[in-house]
Amino acid sequence: MFAVSVMKCFLTPTFSAIPKPTPLALFSFASKSHPCNSTTFRHPSFLPLKSAIFSPKSAFLSIQNRGMHVEVAPPSSTGEIHVIVGPMFSGKTTSLLRRIQSESSNGRSVALIKSNKDTRYGLDAIVTHDGVKLPCWALADLSSFRQKFGPDAYDQLDVIGIDEAQFFEDLYDFCRVAADRDGKTVIVAGLDGDYLRRSFGSVLDIIPLADSVTKLTARCELCQKRAFFTLRKTEEKQTELIGGADVYMPVCRQHYVSGQVVIEAARTVLESRKDDCVSLA
Repeated sequence: MFAVSVMKCFLTPTFSAIPKPTPLALFSFASKSHPCNSTTFRHPSFLPLKSAIFSPKSAFLSIQNRGMHVEVAPPSSTGEIHVIVGPMFSGKTTSLLRRIQSESSNGRSVALIKSNKDTRYGLDAIVTHDGVKLPCWALADLSSFRQKFGPDAYDQLDVIGIDEAQFFEDLYDFCRVAADRDGKTVIVAGLDGDYLRRSFGSVLDIIPLADSVTKLTARCELCQKRAFFTLRKTEEKQTELIGGADVYMPVCRQHYVSGQVVIEAARTVLESRKDDCVSLA
């Protein structure tokens, strides 16, 4: 009997009280605007994590789990990206300037940028077809803006407006960094398509980044219906051809299609005449 009781002692494990499970992935964010200062996320596949606390005085979010220590830098503030597109003469620049003036009236610091390729009204201002004018920075690329504007002045900037955005090859990277990392509100105006109705520059590339997209329309010069497209009147075929009403006109779908047919026919006639002149010479 003694031997049996001794064997029972060895075979029967001793259980202590099971502790309550640790809350899963607890993140605590300090906030003045929200009464609740912590949000708990639970998922059955998460491993238990120690509390991850972000302090406004600290530049990092610290997460600890089983000896692993990870620090992630959060954005300083939340930015925005707003995109204004449409054909020529649809009021894109007017809409951009109106929004910039509104932001300035609300006490926010603003700056305007345009491509230095657009010299129609000078390089020191953005001017609408109606004559509204605001000073701007004329640049070859957006990546140089922060340095030229001044790093300290850039840090204090709230809103950046970009006109004729289709001419900037680095538009996507600039907007992403300005909004996501630097907390800027970026308002972009540009053509969404060229005269062949193909994507123009990087304007369509930033739509996945945008908080809002506004598609403006003009009036068809031939029938006064809503115009969604830009028709080029001249013979030039390069994508980038800066001009005004002497080169382009807004048209509806019907007159875009018929207009393209007429223009192609005219080009064929002109080219044949040039060939005849060359042969006669």
